[in-house]
Amino acid sequence: MSNPYIEEAEEAILHTYNRYQIVLDRGEGVRLYDVNGKEYLDFAAGIAVQSLGYGHPEYTRALKEQIDRLTHISNLYYSVPMTEAAGKVKKASGMEKVFFTNSGTEAIEGALKAARKYSYGKYGEGRYEIIAMNHSFHGRSMGALSVTGNEKYRKPFEPLVGGVRFAEFNDLESVKAQVTDRTCGIIVETVQGEGGIYPATKEFLEGLRTLCDERDLILIFDEIQCGMGRTGHMFAWQEYGVMPDVMTCAKALGCGVPVGAFVLGGRAAESSLAPGDHGTTYGGNPFVCAAVSKVFDLYEKEGIVEHVRKVGAYLTEKLDGLVEKYDFFAERRGKGLIQGLEVQGRPVGEIVNRALENGLIVITAGSNVLRLVPPLVITEADVDEMIDKLERSL
Repeated sequence: MSNPYIEEAEEAILHTYNRYQIVLDRGEGVRLYDVNGKEYLDFAAGIAVQSLGYGHPEYTRALKEQIDRLTHISNLYYSVPMTEAAGKVKKASGMEKVFFTNSGTEAIEGALKAARKYSYGKYGEGRYEIIAMNHSFHGRSMGALSVTGNEKYRKPFEPLVGGVRFAEFNDLESVKAQVTDRTCGIIVETVQGEGGIYPATKEFLEGLRTLCDERDLILIFDEIQCGMGRTGHMFAWQEYGVMPDVMTCAKALGCGVPVGAFVLGGRAAESSLAPGDHGTTYGGNPFVCAAVSKVFDLYEKEGIVEHVRKVGAYLTEKLDGLVEKYDFFAERRGKGLIQGLEVQGRPVGEIVNRALENGLIVITAGSNVLRLVPPLVITEADVDEMIDKLERSL
């Protein structure tokens, strides 16, 4: 059956996404509803964004109140929401300086600039190379694409930003082999998301930290998808006890408003970007920062991180059961509420479409991984319902 909304969208919107054939209209809790009133249990959360679910009354009230006060003033002035939000990011991360952006991709751009500027300020020209990981994903802008370790994404847009070398994720010797006297930084996802839900090993991150300290390199952790409580820690690196020099975050940072940040500590905070080196018109405006500030308040009030550890363990147990039960599920990977099931012998997209028919929203990662990144407020009952709907879809 044709849908006039879909037909009009295809006429007006640049076709860079192959969208699923539903038109979503509203959300409540962990459920979404399309324009026909059909209900969906949401285990995608807008790609790991809607950590508090939909229609949280305190969150929406904070945004409505801020709209009545002030939405934008530019970064030429201070605002109360920006000050409060930055303080809460600092407290949660233990790092020192925050720069708010409009997206995760822009956070990556800022982090890369910080690494190069630190090296330029200390060593002058010629020390500019970044080591990134194969199968990584950091965004679609020219800079972020340059450190994305997937040729399919990069090839049509070359030449990209130069000075990038690629190593193997979770292979420290591979990284060391790429280090030269031109290296200024290393960028890595603490949990590879789009590449197939691969958590870093403790030994790998510890090795990167030691390497960067020995060679005076800037270590960047991309926490855009895996941060903000999703692994059962506010930021995934905190479980490993390995602090980066720069961290990027976005997605659930604002739980629905377009906001990201890169956060700097130690030498990166002290000696990288200075006035005139970086900027953004909309970044950190009062509206988005009111959202960020309220998100941190609600995480603390509702014990979100502790809840993720509890329900994440239950989800892990249930997914491991599916791997034992179905031979086409080769492996479960992930932490907390960022989980992936590797699918063999059938198209993963077919499972996603059948799940939609059964009122369940799940998404993919890479070419053969079923990705589950639900709102962090799901319950064990929601997990049971998801398993039931997924099995009916299989």
